[in-house]
Amino acid sequence: MVQEQILARGVVDPRTLAAMSEVPRHLFVDDAMRARAYGDYPLPIASGQTISAPYIVAVMTEALQLRGDERVLEIGTGSGYQAAVLSRLCSQVYTVERLNTLLATARKLFDKLKYFNIVAKLDDGTLGWTEHAPYDAIIVTAGGPEIPEPLLAQLADPGRLIMPVGDQNVQELQLVRKEDDKIRIERLSSVRFVDLVGEHGW
Repeated sequence: MVQEQILARGVVDPRTLAAMSEVPRHLFVDDAMRARAYGDYPLPIASGQTISAPYIVAVMTEALQLRGDERVLEIGTGSGYQAAVLSRLCSQVYTVERLNTLLATARKLFDKLKYFNIVAKLDDGTLGWTEHAPYDAIIVTAGGPEIPEPLLAQLADPGRLIMPVGDQNVQELQLVRKEDDKIRIERLSSVRFVDLVGEHGW
């Protein structure tokens, strides 16, 4: 997976590649999907949600440029796979999920794998998690019409945020850089994610 789908397509950050080599992706999908867990495509998980294709996970992770001491906020725990990858790259991951079924399953996996630097809660992710702000990096794993203002407010300065932004059919990955109270946005690629649901989403 790492050699053929990620490295071969331009993701070169060695820490990202190492994290994705370490985390057992097959544990984050349903038993019926395990034979396809390392394929280059998203897969369905419970509650009508998906686990993103490995390449997309790698692109979003690399864009955050994590070095090891950061506090990262993830919006949309889903299967837990993205949070697991992030946990190998930073000091603390805070992840928010709105669906209890998904959150309960992900928490069990984090414990099983001894990823103890992940803290998760059930809530409206578009509001962020003010208790632990500011965050050095924020990643949103669902597509919304715009970047929620609460997330921009909770992003450290300097800090990075990545999120798919667009309509409910297609989005573009936007990388936000906050520095000296200024916001710069870089548009990376066209993607399609599940809906970001909440007060500042759909």
